[in-house]
Amino acid sequence: MHRTPLAPHRAGTAAPPVRAAFVTLLIAVVVVAGARLVLAAGGMQVMGMAEYSTLIPIVGAALLPLRQTLILGLTNLVVGIVAYGILLPSMSHASRITVITALVASILVSLAVCRTRIAMEGRLKGLTVARERLTLLSEASSRVGGTLDVARTAGELAEVAVRRFADHAAVDLFDPVLKGEEPTPGPHAGPVTLRRAARRSVPAALAAAAPPGHSAVTYCQGSMPALSLLRGTPVHGQFTGADDGEDYWPADPDGTGTQAPHSALAVPLRARGVTLGAALFTRSRHRDPFDADDVLLAQEIAARAAVCVDNARRYTHERATSVALQRSLLPQVVPPQPAVQAVARYLPADIGVGVGGDWYDVIPLSGARVALVVGDVVGHGISASAAMGRLRAAVRTLADIDLPPDELLTHLDDIVIRLQSETAPTAAGADEDEEAAADTVGEFVATCLYMVYDPISRRCTAARAGHPPPVVVRPGTCARFLDVPAGPPLGVGGLPFETAEVHLPEGSLLALYTDGLVESPRLCLDGRLERLLEVLSEPKLTLQDTCDHVLDMLVVDRTRDDIALVVARTRALDDGHTVAWELLEDLSEVARARDLASLQLAHWGLPEAAFLAELVVSELVTNAIRYGGSPVQLRLIRHDTLICEVSDGAHTAPHLRRARTFDEGGRGLFIVAQLAERWGTRQQPEGKTIWAELALPPATAPAPAPALATL
Repeated sequence: MHRTPLAPHRAGTAAPPVRAAFVTLLIAVVVVAGARLVLAAGGMQVMGMAEYSTLIPIVGAALLPLRQTLILGLTNLVVGIVAYGILLPSMSHASRITVITALVASILVSLAVCRTRIAMEGRLKGLTVARERLTLLSEASSRVGGTLDVARTAGELAEVAVRRFADHAAVDLFDPVLKGEEPTPGPHAGPVTLRRAARRSVPAALAAAAPPGHSAVTYCQGSMPALSLLRGTPVHGQFTGADDGEDYWPADPDGTGTQAPHSALAVPLRARGVTLGAALFTRSRHRDPFDADDVLLAQEIAARAAVCVDNARRYTHERATSVALQRSLLPQVVPPQPAVQAVARYLPADIGVGVGGDWYDVIPLSGARVALVVGDVVGHGISASAAMGRLRAAVRTLADIDLPPDELLTHLDDIVIRLQSETAPTAAGADEDEEAAADTVGEFVATCLYMVYDPISRRCTAARAGHPPPVVVRPGTCARFLDVPAGPPLGVGGLPFETAEVHLPEGSLLALYTDGLVESPRLCLDGRLERLLEVLSEPKLTLQDTCDHVLDMLVVDRTRDDIALVVARTRALDDGHTVAWELLEDLSEVARARDLASLQLAHWGLPEAAFLAELVVSELVTNAIRYGGSPVQLRLIRHDTLICEVSDGAHTAPHLRRARTFDEGGRGLFIVAQLAERWGTRQQPEGKTIWAELALPPATAPAPAPALATL
């Protein structure tokens, strides 16, 4: 059977010179035969013209394709037999022998030429098919796996196969593969359910009318795809009728009206010992069915594509793990704060570089204050996310002890340097892989911006370590950058960090961000920063609208770096929410402090909290007077909770301990810790402050009122 080449071609499209030669030789056969008959009728000698019968096939084989050569040879033979059949009765015996010899020679020469030509055509056909197969393999190697996306890789495989190999191609993968997970190990017996990852057909309009959509496809037991997945080898077959093989191959797997296949081939996609899915190819009746060589070709293409699909699956899994790790290390929600109303956005980098080490945080501090933090660990991948988690935990721990921003960054810089030394490769006993992994982790540096806002004094204190400056928008003014001294990045060491302190009116807007928001390889950094100021100067109704507007206007390329953005609007706690009293350094002031706290809570409409507040105030004031120094101050702050603060002039911080049975003291802080939701100590230039946060009754609503006069 004549085999159709891989590349489809239209029959009957011979070049004009070949067609002209073919017609000319046919005319020559007829003209010469006619001339011979005419000359013979006139009694002229025609025996010298008999040799043309042996030359015509040779000339035709040199000028014409195989089909035209066969037609010309048969025509020459028939015309010669007819012509000599007419002339033989009138010839002499010697002439008859000569003519018969010429006819036999012509037949033998024609057979030899045709056989030689058929052999040459077969070898040429084989070389052409082999070249086309190598071209298809080369195209598959270059076009399949250009991206690390499972669905796109499957689509590239189907597209390459349809162009040269099949009329219809589909790639079905197990559902975990599309999600980047490990597929279920085989063998896969019984009905098999896969996801249609890609589909291509000829003509292209049919494929465009039915996109894959990752729809589920179930193959019954015994069908060709199920058998290929069960055996791990290709399975192919040929169908002779429209209803033939309906139980062996789904006639219309997509429900698109595609005709039943004439020849089908199912090839499992296996890589690194794992079956990922199956590639399905079909040919319609206008093409030759699949043969053994086609099966080997499809198996080779599928093997190469399976490795690309598995690489994409592994990358998807690694990136999903990194994103999940980073998101788990970031705050899931921004809790409400009495100091600010804050909204945060985090955008991981798209496929290409993976996640990075950007993070943000909104940390409640003592005295109704709040800390706003953004940071960035240089690098990408799981190592950067893990380092980010360690730094965020360190920042929260340092923030809990109420360190000033510059001191906090100094301690954080020491932590980064220590982490670098701990993860550095050892000189002896470490192999190359361990050293490479350690180098990747051990050389990280980070940037950080730390701000503390006090809603009572309305002062904002900030320090930064190699991070872009924050933006502030005061009510009625345009956005501008806060003049915060730029310290070195964390982990570099060198200059100390400096603090900037500014007064912010109520309703001011603060914007903290990472460098992924403003850096772009195609745009100037200064221009991007100016654009950020312009965007933040445009007023929006809500903070969510502000965040979305900033990201829409500034995010150009998400494939380079992560983006973290925190936008906060400042609040203020006026005299209706806070009150303070100066106390004498005398233990008799303890009773006065209890009375002041009780009267103020009654004035605030919180009589239910008076008992606990008196107890906590009594213990804190007693410790301040007994172990601290003047000046002693009592302050109450009321918002969502009740905060009791006692300040004194000593810098020695108290420590919680469990008193023994016969100890006369040591139970004050233990009682405070049991009664309060939170408690702690913060250092100040003029001394320290011990604070305790008490929960308010659930039905209590904030009701600002003026403070009572000092008793």
